Amino acid sequence: MAKTKKEEAPAKEQTEAEEQKEQTEKTEKANSEEKKTENKKSEKKSESKTEKLEKELAAAKEAHIRTLAEYDNYRKRSTREKEAAYGDSKADCLKELLGVLDNFERAISAGETDLESYKKGVEMIYTSFCETLKKLGVEAFGEKGEPFDPNIHNGVMHTEDESLGENVIAQVFSKGYRLGDRILRPAMVQVAN
Repeated sequence: MAKTKKEEAPAKEQTEAEEQKEQTEKTEKANSEEKKTENKKSEKKSESKTEKLEKELAAAKEAHIRTLAEYDNYRKRSTREKEAAYGDSKADCLKELLGVLDNFERAISAGETDLESYKKGVEMIYTSFCETLKKLGVEAFGEKGEPFDPNIHNGVMHTEDESLGENVIAQVFSKGYRLGDRILRPAMVQVAN
């Protein structure tokens, strides 16, 4: 049985349509797989970017924590050094004064001495004490005849004295002492008006 051209044409068209349909399906399937692959790649890229950002964040957090710890250690170390420096300077100062204390003990234990010897010993102790203060950087101020300065003198009395000028120290009740620019104690004085 031979097929006629008319019968062959629809069969041929049908075969071509099927082939075209198969080709379209294959193309769609390939495109779909390409899209899946691209999606996976973009997801991997996205995941790798996310992982990278998470690693950077973790590194930044760790660096921040280390910086905070270093600052805390620095603050504690500075406090300890400051306290140690204060204690050391206090000990050095007191060490200098121990010689004066020894001289006072010797004067007390000397027993019966005449007044003149005792007075001479006290003067020597006073001189020794003044030298010790000078060695520590302490200066005395507030002498009779100096101009009155309310920043360093404490005027507790006033007097009218024609022989002295205005705002001049007439009498010193207790000397003032300074260490560099710091006033340890103002001088208590009487001021002439």
